[in-house]
Amino acid sequence: MDPGNARRSVNMTDNIPYAAVTDLEGRLLTLTLSLCAQDGNSEMRLAAGRDDEPPMEPMPCIVWVPGGGWRGCDKNLMVPEMQFFVEHGYVLASISYRSSAQGHWPDQIRDVWAAIRFLRAHAEAYHIDPDRIGIIGRSAGGQLAAMAAMNPDWSEKGEPWCGWSQRVQAACDLFGPVDLPALIREERLRIQDPDYRWHSIEETHGAALLGVPDEALERAGELASPANFLSDAMCPLLILHGDQDLLVPCSISEDFYRRIVEAGYGDRADLIILKNGGHGTREFFQDAVKQRVLAFFDQALKGAVL
Repeated sequence: MDPGNARRSVNMTDNIPYAAVTDLEGRLLTLTLSLCAQDGNSEMRLAAGRDDEPPMEPMPCIVWVPGGGWRGCDKNLMVPEMQFFVEHGYVLASISYRSSAQGHWPDQIRDVWAAIRFLRAHAEAYHIDPDRIGIIGRSAGGQLAAMAAMNPDWSEKGEPWCGWSQRVQAACDLFGPVDLPALIREERLRIQDPDYRWHSIEETHGAALLGVPDEALERAGELASPANFLSDAMCPLLILHGDQDLLVPCSISEDFYRRIVEAGYGDRADLIILKNGGHGTREFFQDAVKQRVLAFFDQALKGAVL
């Protein structure tokens, strides 16, 4: 058997510290990320101090932002489903960020930006092209990816790695709750049902994220809604949502896309509605969907033609 050697090995480096922050009690937290890439023979480097594979050219990087209702989840939980990026020449960075029990908005997006700046600061060490960084996230991570796509001119002074850019060149929002006021209004209706999972608005994911009194929730939610930050700085954005999503109504993504088009940025955005798709159900991880997402990033970050 002669298998050849066309495919490069995939390596994963876990728990790389990227920022030191504080939680709501003032306690120090270390935020970490993991990196996956086809970046050589890592075991030979450790065992023999050398590598039998040719040096890598800088690769575009995709930042994966997990979901979990901003309550927090394992940053590596969905990495196996994201490996298709690695197999097609991307570095995949999966990041942790402060949960709503550890920080209130905008701490979460500031953590995402810190991770992006860290990756740029260490681009050479991780074989990353600093001019080609994209982001993708699911659910709460989708909201963060969509906010990152706006590239708003928020101050970086005093933030980790503040000497580096936090801009992204492409973004994909997977069923993100991108309109916090609309989500809160929806929850107000649902909690009237005694069998609903929440019994007060304060218990909901959105309220926990914002951390303000009931009467201020919708106003505070405006500052966490990407459509309120549309500008010429917005990068190409792909939005996917399932038409059977019972947790984040598909109408939220539809309205987000409508507002993008009405603002004159329709040429930078696409909305795909998945038939029978629920909230992160298997429809999102079928090969046809992955190929569409990959084609989007290839076009935005590699100049490929769709």
